[in-house]
Amino acid sequence: MKKLFIRIFDFFNTIESKIAFYPTLFAISGFFIALLMIYLEQHGISRDIMQVFPVLMVEDGDTALTVLSACLGGLISLMVFSFSMVMLLLSQASNNYSPRLLPGLISDKHHQVILGIYLATILYNIFILFSVEPSEDKYTLPGFSVLLGIVFTILCLVAFIYFIHNISQSIQINNILDTIFENAERRLKKLIESEEGQTKEFPQTSNWHEYKAGRSGYFQNISIKNILRICDEKETKIYITIPKGLFVLNNAVFLKSEKELDDNVVDSIISNISFARGELVEDNYVLAFKQITEIAVKAMSPGINDPGTAINAIDYLTDLFALRMQKNDNGIIIHEENAILKVAVVTFKELMYNVMASLRTYCKHDPVMVEKLLWMLVYLQKQPAAEDNYITVIKGEMKTLLGQAKNSFDSEWDVSMIDKMIAG
Repeated sequence: MKKLFIRIFDFFNTIESKIAFYPTLFAISGFFIALLMIYLEQHGISRDIMQVFPVLMVEDGDTALTVLSACLGGLISLMVFSFSMVMLLLSQASNNYSPRLLPGLISDKHHQVILGIYLATILYNIFILFSVEPSEDKYTLPGFSVLLGIVFTILCLVAFIYFIHNISQSIQINNILDTIFENAERRLKKLIESEEGQTKEFPQTSNWHEYKAGRSGYFQNISIKNILRICDEKETKIYITIPKGLFVLNNAVFLKSEKELDDNVVDSIISNISFARGELVEDNYVLAFKQITEIAVKAMSPGINDPGTAINAIDYLTDLFALRMQKNDNGIIIHEENAILKVAVVTFKELMYNVMASLRTYCKHDPVMVEKLLWMLVYLQKQPAAEDNYITVIKGEMKTLLGQAKNSFDSEWDVSMIDKMIAG
């Protein structure tokens, strides 16, 4: 039963990020609302309402058909235009910033809900249109259903206005960076809170029994409670060798166990871990560092040449690194005061190197960008760190950046200004 629940959760988590998820739900809802209204019309709901509010009811079948047809044609045009705008947004974000941004933009629920409202209203109007007879008099016309169709169409116009506002905001790089930062910040704070009271001691795993995942994909989520239960039952400890968010290869060693496990137990452990073909910042904060770094690198490329965007990206990286310094470089899970499970993590040193290696390559020739990167590193040295080696890592990166920058600068004045900044 637990395996079935995990599979359902993984399936829902996967399809929720698809652009067609909410539009499909709304479309089905529109269809069933239309069937419900047809059923209520057969029981005389319009006739009852006409006796109370006659002014709201359509009194002619031809008029009802004309109104619904006009609403239907306008909504189809509106939906096509809105969908085209979404595709333009995705294309521009991919070309100007980074293709990694697409999954996050596609999973934007605002755009999905608006397209869903369009689809639901279109399907509703189509089926109500079929139920209208031109020769019907005002007492047999589905007047209330027609009125609802008009109200839904007006709601679509309101949603379209909001859609234009939202998409004009979504395309702005500051809002894109802010969304990535907020998602990563929430994830990091949750991880930092979960580490409170944890021990850093875990047995050496070099001689443990090794097992492969038997599948490939991005390591997305893990059911810790179920795996801890398996550890209790088998009286063993488990070490997952691949950090969460990284790609797991089919034949690579994925987990180690203190005691030997049979194939059924290994399959049970793997079934409590979800793999996906895509990445989301909500599940993996490291992806936020990758995305923001790629935005900065793309902005500094000769084709884009936008140092302002790169500077904004470094500001967000500075804040994220300061938060990451509060997290330990261990993924030990404590159960009943014992270290039972350990999940490999991307260390602070690895994370800092991956970010700085890309930025150094594209920014070392620009004195302004070098100054901004040095400012980030100087600031991080003064922040509280969960482990002492974090400061050593930052100093090492600063030394490397200074060496490459000085070799790239053509002006002695730029070199002297950087030296003054470090000295002062």
